[in-house]
Parts: sequence; C-alpha cells; structure tokens
Amino acid sequence: MTEYADVVDLDRYPIHDLDSEAGRALVAQSRAALLDTGICQLPGFVRAAAVELTLTQAAAHAEQEWSSESTHTVYFIKPDESLDADHPLRRQVRSAKKALAYDLIPDGAPLKRLYESDDMTRFIGAVLEIDPLYRSDDPLDCLEIASFHPGDELGWHFDNSEFSVTLMLQEPASGGEFDYYPALRTVDDENFDGVAHAIESDGEGSIRITTAPGTLAVFHGHRALHRVTLVEGNLTRINAVLTFGDRPGMRLSELTQKLFYGRNVQSADAG
Repeated sequence: MTEYADVVDLDRYPIHDLDSEAGRALVAQSRAALLDTGICQLPGFVRAAAVELTLTQAAAHAEQEWSSESTHTVYFIKPDESLDADHPLRRQVRSAKKALAYDLIPDGAPLKRLYESDDMTRFIGAVLEIDPLYRSDDPLDCLEIASFHPGDELGWHFDNSEFSVTLMLQEPASGGEFDYYPALRTVDDENFDGVAHAIESDGEGSIRITTAPGTLAVFHGHRALHRVTLVEGNLTRINAVLTFGDRPGMRLSELTQKLFYGRNVQSADAG
C-alpha cells in the first residue's frame, strides 16, 4: 500500500503503477484531454473523506490565512499608461482571495502526503510530458489552500507559469465559476483585440468549468485567459494549488512571498 492510498482513488487513478495497462491508459487519456481542451480534469481523484479532513484542517487555521486584494493587468505587469484605457496592457481587473501556506498545513495531512509523493510528481510529469518534474522548494508556496469568500474573485489573467495543478475542495453556493479561453494567445500573436473583447464582453464565448470537490485539474494557463467569477452566497470556494516545475530549487522571491503570504520563510523541506 502507498502512503496516500486513503487519499487517492487508486482503482480509478492508478498513479502508483503507471507502467500497468490501466496506468498507461490514464496518462494517455489525460494527455489527450490537455491537448484537446487545454485542461485535464479528473473527477473523484481525491476521496471524499480526505477532502472533508482537509477542509477541517484548513478551518482550524482560518485565522492564519493571508488576505490579499489587488488590481492588475491580465499579464501581471505595470499598466502602460500611454495606451488606450481599454487596451489589455493598461486595463486592470480585480483579484481578492485568502491563502493558507504550506507550513500551516499539518504534517501527515492528506494533501501533504499526496503532494510529497514521488508517484504524484511522476504522474503529473507524465501528463505534461516533462521528465524530470520537480516539486517546488518554497516553504510557503509549494502547496497552498486558496479560499474565495463571498465577494472574492480572481480577475482575468494569463499565468506566468506554463501549467498549474489544482484540486477542488469546496464549491461556493453561487458564483465562483472557472471561465477560460483556450490558447487565446500564441507565441507569435498576443491577440490584444481578442483579449480586450474577452474582458469587455464579460466572458462571451468562454468555456465555463464546473468542478466537484475531489477533482484534480491540470491546466495550461500561460496561453489561456482565465478567471474565477465573483463568489456569492454564504459558502466559500476552496481549492488547493500544487506547485511543480521543470527545474529543482524553485522558490518565490522574498518580495513575492510577502505579497502572497504576508511573511518570509527561508528554510524548506518540500523538495
């Protein structure tokens, strides 16, 4: 038995045995979904009991979440004031959320055991066709639990990283939908007109994803414009963000740590 057998539904998702026929099929199907739509979703990847325990553990540290709110361009760069007000390089959107850092998640917690597993790292690397893939070495950011309370949202943006890995833990009562435009820009064309239209039209023509708790998602967000809509009702949208990359020793700068988590931590054991 693996150290995370109580966390992952290994009958449906045999990440511990990728060389088996079922394991090869899982990787192939995941790659195909990522190529076809820009996102691979695996419903029920994490067992319901592990999701519930994770929510309980997160709630115990709710007072230590770091709250952030900012306006930014979709590229997370300084607005170019020389351009028209509606140009994507100038126009700003709003983001607000709360973050629980990795070092506040209890040792032995389901998500920590899953994230720290070499099997999980190999599986994500196989889906992305990145070998070797590495876990982040940042003691705060390698594994984060993000909470979007009523009134919070994640404005339109392109990710700085080529991909992201998330796990849905709790859906809100209303709002909090994930909208995206796959491959809205390319290496050769920033498609500013298309980006401006997407923002101005409030997502007209975008793909809307509804994600049940326990769903793992691998997403190509560097070329896909995406957002989380305003959360409404009385239930918080909660998901985990698992950080991987193609090089060892990845860490946030001290400035970015402070911005995302309100503090700096230098030592790391995420590896």
